[in-house]
This record gives sequence, structure tokens and C-alpha cells, in this order.
Amino acid sequence: LINAQTNTTYTYVLGDANKWVSFNNASAVTVTVPANSTVAFPVGTQIEGVQLGAGQVTFTGAGGVTVRNVPGLKIAAQYGVYGLMKIATDEWVLYGRLSA
Repeated sequence: LINAQTNTTYTYVLGDANKWVSFNNASAVTVTVPANSTVAFPVGTQIEGVQLGAGQVTFTGAGGVTVRNVPGLKIAAQYGVYGLMKIATDEWVLYGRLSA
């Protein structure tokens, strides 16, 4: 299933667990990974998706959330794919076609 997002901001919800979330906007998009106290994703949860629009997608962690990444928290280009995996209570790894 695909959760198709067209807004310039989005915060993941429990229903996104183990699904594909796409972002399609001409303007920049900010995506927030929520704290475990707000949305209790199980450790091991994966969320994957794609930047369909020209607006660059940037990921950020809510207060207390660490998002590990190399080399940065942005999708590198339109049609770039990404993935997130929860590895601890408030710790995630972001992977895919990323840029600083």
C-alpha cells in the first residue's frame, strides 16, 4: 500500500509502519519522525518511499529522536528512494539516495 502525501509537512503515523510513503510537491517537504511517546512504532519497523515531486524532502526527528544517516537527512533528487528502520526506542536509521 502507498500513502501518497502532497503537503509540505508530514509526521509519520502508526499506519505507515512497513509501508511505502511517497512525497509529491513542487516545494520543499519536511518529514518528522515522531517520538516513541507519541507514536509507539515497534523496534524493527520499516518505512520506505520516494520523492516524486521536485520539492526536496528533508527528514527530522521530533524532540529526543535520533535519525542516523550518511551523508545527510535529505533525499538527493526527484525519484530518489529512501528507507527508515527503527533500531531502538527513539533511534532510527535513514538510508537510500541521500544528500547532506
